Amino acid sequence: MSERYDLYYWPGIQGRGEFPRLVLEAAEAPYRDMARLDEAAGGGVPAMMRVLETGIGHHIPFAPPFLVVGDRLVAQSAEISAYLGERLGLAPDTEADRLFARTIALTTADLVTDAHDTHHPIATSLYYADQKPEALRRAQEFRGERMPKFLGWYEWLLEMNDHGVLVGDRLTYADLGLFQVMEGLRYAFPRRMGAIEGRYPRVIALHDAVAQHPAVARYLASPRRLPFNEDGIFRHYPELDGE
Repeated sequence: MSERYDLYYWPGIQGRGEFPRLVLEAAEAPYRDMARLDEAAGGGVPAMMRVLETGIGHHIPFAPPFLVVGDRLVAQSAEISAYLGERLGLAPDTEADRLFARTIALTTADLVTDAHDTHHPIATSLYYADQKPEALRRAQEFRGERMPKFLGWYEWLLEMNDHGVLVGDRLTYADLGLFQVMEGLRYAFPRRMGAIEGRYPRVIALHDAVAQHPAVARYLASPRRLPFNEDGIFRHYPELDGE
């Protein structure tokens, strides 16, 4: 593990950057969280903006999160997680399972987008206060239709696999992604999750197993793990929650 990984994402929020960050932490990989570093040390938001403006070679990311490893640039949370997982021992062994792990990560990214759009259903450039009526309608559909559909799919995958993980026979980045989603949904929709999560005992068991993974547990207890807040993807607005 001689390579150093530079992860770029907005400071102050977990957001989409938390998915690859969990992979790095679970693998105990050497990495720098660039936008959280002091500007004097070559970090901060200005360092992130420089890569967004000039790229690495001819490769310019559209938006954070992105990862720089030497002269390589990888963007999009699911793609970064897959890249890291496959290099750091947090991916399945067979090609078929590796491809399906990517499928799971991309589906998880869809769920994250759905969760985000409950509070920004019209435009990300507008404040939540500017789209409250639409947000109420979107959140109702998300709670009633989308959450059970996604969680039911994860539960089914776990039921089909005797190893207690989503794919393969050991913990992978796909499982870390589901852990993060469960954490986010519990924060943003505590009433709804309290009402339905008992339907998904295998999902809960996997979440708890990830939380007890030694490296993950150390990370969760550290100041590196930022708390959820109302600037991130998962936001707790009580009026959007319900049983």
